[in-house]
Amino acid sequence: MDAPLPAPENLVRTWKTATIVASLVAAIELVLLLGAALLLLAKPLSHALRHHAEAAASPPAAKHASKTAPVVHPKRVHVPAAKLARSRTGVIVLNGNGRTGAAATAAARLESLHYRVRSTGNARRQNYASSVVMYRRGYEGEGIRLARDLHVKIVGPLDGLSTSALHGGQLALVLGAD
Repeated sequence: MDAPLPAPENLVRTWKTATIVASLVAAIELVLLLGAALLLLAKPLSHALRHHAEAAASPPAAKHASKTAPVVHPKRVHVPAAKLARSRTGVIVLNGNGRTGAAATAAARLESLHYRVRSTGNARRQNYASSVVMYRRGYEGEGIRLARDLHVKIVGPLDGLSTSALHGGQLALVLGAD
């Protein structure tokens, strides 16, 4: 008995449908496998990370501490006192974050804290991640005080600026993105 062959369009349509269905099934299986892997690995990974963080945060305890173990005192760092009052401390403010008006805003804040703002401007580059307070030699105490007033974490001697760029001031504040 002779049966007619199906039309070529029907063969192609069946093949396309089968491919799409197989692809969807494979995608669903992949998502399920990734979910199962995440569930299986999440708890041990979180425990390992917590253990590592606790170990890094605290020093290891001595195994057999004797009653006569030496007492270790933390090292004290001498922080020089500021010699000049805020009203006599000159500061230049440089915008190192690229935001328009950042130096002017910081200068207004410094003036409200009674610092003398010598000038404002842009830093050589505009991609500072953190703000920096720099001081002229002999004015480390003033630099630390300014950093404390503005909650700036990085303080250091002049770097990349000449003393003449301070316009008679003692400190430079370079604003970062923080």
